[in-house]
Amino acid sequence: MEELNLAFLLGLTVVFLVLIALGIFWAIKSGQFEDMEGPAQRILMDDDDPRLPRRPGTESDLNDKP
Repeated sequence: MEELNLAFLLGLTVVFLVLIALGIFWAIKSGQFEDMEGPAQRILMDDDDPRLPRRPGTESDLNDKP
């Protein structure tokens, strides 16, 4: 009985390892790791870029009106 449990657990471990390896290879192939620093630097950017949409009623929106 113990041998059956051990074989089941070893088989389950192999299945999980294959799924993890497939997930890692998919992430690498699909470009998930291309830009690792962009999101970290984007949070530090200032919001006065004219290409960014502005929320109505913010201070910068009020300053732009004549």
